Amino acid sequence: MRLRGKVALITGGGRGIGRASAIALAREGARVAIGDIDTVLLESTLSTIQAFGGEAAVYEMDVSDRLQVKQVVDAVCDRFGRIDVLLNNAGIYEILSFEEITEEQWDRLLDINLKGVFLCSQATVSVMKRQRSGRIINMSSSAGKTGGVLCGVHYSVSKAGIICLTKSLARELGPYGITVNAIAPGRIDTPMIQSASEEENEALCQQTPLRRLGTPEDVAQAVLFLASDDAAFITGEVLDVNGGLLMD
Repeated sequence: MRLRGKVALITGGGRGIGRASAIALAREGARVAIGDIDTVLLESTLSTIQAFGGEAAVYEMDVSDRLQVKQVVDAVCDRFGRIDVLLNNAGIYEILSFEEITEEQWDRLLDINLKGVFLCSQATVSVMKRQRSGRIINMSSSAGKTGGVLCGVHYSVSKAGIICLTKSLARELGPYGITVNAIAPGRIDTPMIQSASEEENEALCQQTPLRRLGTPEDVAQAVLFLASDDAAFITGEVLDVNGGLLMD
């Protein structure tokens, strides 16, 4: 087991990529702390992990709320004693034209998708610095590199910001033994993409060399790699998981 003895905190772990990642990390021996704003989904993820003997704890968590983030990080440290892996996965998605986006929609999406990564990372860094080790993994998107397909401008901007934040933190935290990397998924078959039509998703599949949507498990395997010692000398990287749709 590649992560035996490690503790991982996953935000947005109730569904989709977050859920698949929590399960994958737990199967590799990590004790997982899972945060999500939806407590029903949290319990479902917890039950799945406990069913195969994994150890997990769940926390109601709004990543855009600084106080709540700190409370969760403190609770995880109280229960498990450390945090070795932080997966900043929580996010929302909207398809809107630029002129349709209201100021409130802009603020809400940036608060969750980008400020949430900032708040969770800031709250966790002091723990990792004391340990002189840690892995921060941020969920970006191919939209953050290309300007986006089938998504709003505000979503693309939030994911581009995550890439810049990842590289900046990698430079600052490297001397403490902390790596910081991002994953940029392409079109992944999660509830998030249901706002696009079946025809739009199929058209995108036809532009993808592997001719299919990605699965949450595809992305979870990338998370597992970056969380493990196999990626010990990788930092500041953006790992594409998109079936070849974007090759850069």
